[in-house]
Amino acid sequence: MQPSLFELEQHNAFIRRHIGPRVQDVAAMLAAVGAASLDDLITQTLPSNIINQQPLGIGDSRTEVEALAYLKSLAQQNRVYKSYIGMGYHDTHVPLVIQRNVLENPGWYTAYTPYQPEIAQGRLEALLNFQQLTQDLTGLDLASASLLDEATAAAEAMALAKRVSKNKASNLFFIAADVHPQTIDVVQERAAHYGFEILVAPIEAVLEQSVFGALFQYPATSGEIQNLSPFISHVQAKQGIACVAADILSLVLLTPPGELGADVVLGNAQRFGVPMGYGGPHAAFFATRDQYKRSLPGRIIGVSKDSRGKPALRMAMQTREQHIRREKANSNICTAQVLLANMSSFYVVYHGPKGLKRIAERVHRLTSILALGLTQQGLTLKHDTWFDTLTILTTKAEKDAIIGRAEAAGVNLRTDLDAALGVSLSETTRREEVQQLFTIFLGEGHGLDISELDSQISLSSSSAIPAELQRTSAILSHPVFNRYHSETEMLRYIHQLEMKDLALNTSMIALGSCTMKLNATAEMVPIGWPELNQLHPFAPLNQTQGYQQILSELSEWLANITGYDAVCLQPNSGAQGEYAGLLAIKKYHASQGETQRDICLIPSSAHGTNPASAQMASMKVIVVACDKQGNVDVSDLKAKAAEAGEQLSCIMITYPSTHGVYEENIREICALIHQHGGQVYMDGANMNAQVGLTSPGFIGADVSHLNLHKTFAIPHGGGGPGMGPIGVKAHLAPFVAGHTLIKTTAESRDNGAVSAAPFGSASILTISWMYMALLGDEGLKRASQVAILNANYLMTCLAEDYSILYTGRNNRVAHECIVDVRPLKGSSGISELDIAKRLNDFGFHAPTMSFPVAGTLMIEPTESESKAEIDRFIAAMKQIRQEIRLVETGHWTLADNPLVNAPHTQDDVLVADWQHAYSREQAAFPTPEVRRAKFWPSVNRIDDVYGDRNLFCSCLPLDAYQ
Repeated sequence: MQPSLFELEQHNAFIRRHIGPRVQDVAAMLAAVGAASLDDLITQTLPSNIINQQPLGIGDSRTEVEALAYLKSLAQQNRVYKSYIGMGYHDTHVPLVIQRNVLENPGWYTAYTPYQPEIAQGRLEALLNFQQLTQDLTGLDLASASLLDEATAAAEAMALAKRVSKNKASNLFFIAADVHPQTIDVVQERAAHYGFEILVAPIEAVLEQSVFGALFQYPATSGEIQNLSPFISHVQAKQGIACVAADILSLVLLTPPGELGADVVLGNAQRFGVPMGYGGPHAAFFATRDQYKRSLPGRIIGVSKDSRGKPALRMAMQTREQHIRREKANSNICTAQVLLANMSSFYVVYHGPKGLKRIAERVHRLTSILALGLTQQGLTLKHDTWFDTLTILTTKAEKDAIIGRAEAAGVNLRTDLDAALGVSLSETTRREEVQQLFTIFLGEGHGLDISELDSQISLSSSSAIPAELQRTSAILSHPVFNRYHSETEMLRYIHQLEMKDLALNTSMIALGSCTMKLNATAEMVPIGWPELNQLHPFAPLNQTQGYQQILSELSEWLANITGYDAVCLQPNSGAQGEYAGLLAIKKYHASQGETQRDICLIPSSAHGTNPASAQMASMKVIVVACDKQGNVDVSDLKAKAAEAGEQLSCIMITYPSTHGVYEENIREICALIHQHGGQVYMDGANMNAQVGLTSPGFIGADVSHLNLHKTFAIPHGGGGPGMGPIGVKAHLAPFVAGHTLIKTTAESRDNGAVSAAPFGSASILTISWMYMALLGDEGLKRASQVAILNANYLMTCLAEDYSILYTGRNNRVAHECIVDVRPLKGSSGISELDIAKRLNDFGFHAPTMSFPVAGTLMIEPTESESKAEIDRFIAAMKQIRQEIRLVETGHWTLADNPLVNAPHTQDDVLVADWQHAYSREQAAFPTPEVRRAKFWPSVNRIDDVYGDRNLFCSCLPLDAYQ
């Protein structure tokens, strides 16, 4: 017999804290929706043939103390060596004022993507700072608000090059052999599915090629600093696009690639104050020329104005590009790395241009001291130029001896180079550690003295940075980078921005399809453990045994929950997981000799990333219609599957559907696709309505990605990080992503990578591990049940005033519901946008607006919200409905009412001459509850049209805000 909710709560207090409604609340909500129990509600809601009563296999729930102690014991099995591996990942000092007030602050990590910019001006300003510092350091006109990692950013650069290059006759993309190997791996894999040719060769070979694009590394992965201008000029002379992957700290001292002529500059901002974290998450930077702005992947923050003419920020152009352009989108990127981009931008604000230059000069000087000492003792450097990285030529015997001494000293060098070793210094390197490196490379008794070598460097006129490549242009001249250098000032600046943003620490964020649930403090604590966050992603596996155990347990749990046989953890966003899953399907078909299978069927209700991902895998998208109830039109599906025949590769389907209902025919749909030789890709966006109740594998799917930042409690971070591992059936397991440097599962070793790090954003996987350990089998199941209860309770209450667009069996919804605003717009002129902005005045973030159906609001309360908070949201929606009635009856005109003028700011209510037909109190305090904890939007409604017509994506002077 299953334990009651009361018994569960008595056993483990965490379940009580994670699940919002109390026992008495659950009873009241069940009565309101007409169900005898949670089990009865599930029986009424889910098709009987997909309910799975088997336990999940996670085990009993653990207390926070138990889970943290066990996880700590695993973390302590890791051996955290001093890392000199480099390759785009470096030790860094995270300023504690940023660690405590951003990384560990729910005001920053629980916010959602800033689709509602009036209540997101803080993180938008931090992202604009990130764009500005990227522009300054790269020497280019336009920068994005971050991409997933350096390697995938390079793949996006290749795609941009193909789109905009005028060399239409060429299908060749050139990669210099001295690009980081993990970047080459990801770009080659992406190119194979785009149908591009790739040439990896010494950089000089590009001069003999006609290419649509080329990728160079600056400085090279071996540390060499080379003038790229001749190579860039040649590529451009052939009408190709020149892309440069750059080290961001080196650009403080080096001539920026933009000044060398580069069209695209990209890289990893990790060393600007973000821990290595065994691979991520980190923010990639991406900059290009203004003329290519319409092809820029990802998100870009632009300056517009609000209805009072005040400068205001919002996402420009690509706000929801995938949902608008679908398979014609520039990319499938849906998640940025906002939290990490914000950390890096604050790092630069805190240090400023002088501080960054001190850091860069110190790193370079220590590297030069190391180089001088090694060469004085007879070792040979591969290059005579460097910033922070040296490549030392060795014999095999010398290499083995040096590696042995490094191992004994707890030091990791770069060892993947033939007849050579690499060493990369960082801002954390100390003088005594350089002395230790001398001993590691030369043995005891070398006689070198750091101070003496330092004085020799001081007297030398030579430089490891060629004179023509020493930076002369100014950086970071904007006031924001020259103002907040004391901890007091920095603390206040961070807090001022935080106060402009509505996050989960303010109120419920009821976004349909986005599952903004509790990100418990206990789940977040391990992020700060050095045993986890100071590991280099390419550290030898024998040093990461604790992490391997954590990842193994996590993979096993995810496989149990999904009903699959294997899990690949590498994809570092949901959209990246879609791409990885489709590649597994494509490679499986090829292994069966069926390379002609290239048609992907996608319901019209699907997430826009689905067709965009299919296009990236070079599949042909055919849209399947939905019926009036929001279900897949099975007759249309049958016809299109039959028509595709032996060309059918797969279907991509979301379950429960994007319309918020459990389709009755899901098993029939899976069987139909299999009958025609295709595979079933089940989008994992709505797994929060499956866990413990059913599973993709049990239903009949072959592969799914899992949005760990939705169902499994990783926070959204203001628009990222995300995480999208894929679960697969056994026949697809040999075709998941591999890695060129760290060999993971035997099945995947020959496959290319989809992300830079072998385990994706590994440091946040511990959050999902904690989530599952703390809830256990019964807690996870209860979470799904209560998510469905909360949604049906909210739907039942709102149905008294609003039209609910879709319901399933017994008039039930899954974990979300769609309110149809179109009838109200017809009767009053009030739109879904007006309702969304008016909710800001009540202290709420708007639901998902106009997706998947235009003119609607999709609402998902999640299991973490209490009945009291849901009731507060319902009361706000009912009050808004009453306000709409006053417009319908003519009491207020359509031109002047609280909805069309929302949101209201402090400037509005403080104006001397109030001109509106409604009172100031109605504007700002529409219910007594709002007075208790008023959240003030910092700007009025933003003019998106003005912003797109006057695109400006750099920091404004401070006086513009006066």
